[in-house]
Amino acid sequence: MNIAQYTLFPTAIGDCCIAWRGEVVVAASLPEKTPAATAARVVKRTGARRAKPPPAIDRAIQSIIALLEGEKVDLSFVACDLGEVDAFAKKVYAVTCAIPAGETRTYGDVASELGDKLFAQRVGQALGRNPIPIIVPCHRVVGANGKLTGFSAPGGVETKLKMLEIEGAQLGGPPALFDDLPLAVKPQK
Repeated sequence: MNIAQYTLFPTAIGDCCIAWRGEVVVAASLPEKTPAATAARVVKRTGARRAKPPPAIDRAIQSIIALLEGEKVDLSFVACDLGEVDAFAKKVYAVTCAIPAGETRTYGDVASELGDKLFAQRVGQALGRNPIPIIVPCHRVVGANGKLTGFSAPGGVETKLKMLEIEGAQLGGPPALFDDLPLAVKPQK
């Protein structure tokens, strides 16, 4: 089996890392405190060596950069190896990958789509182990009523909020009737 390779790349939220074998992504990491720490997270998981990405991986990187700059990018074209992930998590990731940029679902929504709202905690656990954040957009899954709950990626809930803001996601339910009006014309409470 060929050895995984990785590269770091700058984004609007900091340096991210992606690892691949051939033209298939095997891991990714959101920014840590330093680029070296970001790379170390992926190397520890995959044993990858630093390399220049092939065209398919470079296309994935450019798409991730665009997404993190606010473009509505669909990353479903990126080939990912989830071979070491259990069957339930694979189902969770498939549902999560179907959530468009700028939208969110609750853990309960994902669980219901998998057949039972009582799976919500298992959904959260599976997303907490997501080996390919951003491509598997676990940041788009939130608590009930849009509440931002734990996020295991570096930066925690702050990173999740930043990514959702970049994507233009509405949190906490639909906007109120007057939310889009300039402050000067909003009704006084």
